[in-house]
Amino acid sequence: MARTCTNTLHHTIKHGKNNMAFDPVTMANPDDILTFLSHVALRGKGVTTDSLMDYVLDQGFTEPTYLNAKGEDPEAFFKGQPGAWAVYQIREWKRVLVVSGGDYRERRVQITETP
Repeated sequence: MARTCTNTLHHTIKHGKNNMAFDPVTMANPDDILTFLSHVALRGKGVTTDSLMDYVLDQGFTEPTYLNAKGEDPEAFFKGQPGAWAVYQIREWKRVLVVSGGDYRERRVQITETP
C-alpha cells in the first residue's frame, strides 16, 4: 500500500513498495524555488551538477519566479534519492531555463527569452 508524505517545500513524494515516484511540483516563491533546487543533483550524460541551484545561479537566474518539475529521471536525485524529476522549467520574468532528460538520455539545457 502506498502512503503519501509532504515536506516543508509543499511537494509530495509517493512511496511505493519497491520504488519511489516524485509528483510534479509547481512553485512561485523565489526562496522556496532556490531551496528546492539546492536539493537536486543531476548525474549521467549531458548536463550534470551536484546542485541544480548552483547551476541555475551560474546561468544568471538569481530570483526565479516560477518552477515546474515533472517526469522521472533515474539519474536525477532529490535529497540523495534517485528517480527525481526529468524536466525542470525555471522562469525569471521573461527568461526561461529548461533542463530536460530522463530514461538515461543525454540531459540538455535550453535558455530562451519570451517576448
